[in-house]
Amino acid sequence: MPMDSALIRKMQKAKQYAQEPQRFRFVRFEVLIQGNNAPHRVTYEQGQWQCDCDFFQKRGQCSHTMAVEYLLGDMLG
Repeated sequence: MPMDSALIRKMQKAKQYAQEPQRFRFVRFEVLIQGNNAPHRVTYEQGQWQCDCDFFQKRGQCSHTMAVEYLLGDMLG
């Protein structure tokens, strides 16, 4: 099915937005990360991290949350 001109314009706009990360503010998301021993659920909501691993429960941070922070870099604001 050929793309129509409206869809092409939307794709161009999406690329423009993606090049301007200051437009984005993460509010909430959830990600599964495959650890060495098991998968872990990492969530981010209103600037607060959570992870279901034991280390995070004891320390309030862990390699799983830090890995997501490294991955997203400055996009978290």
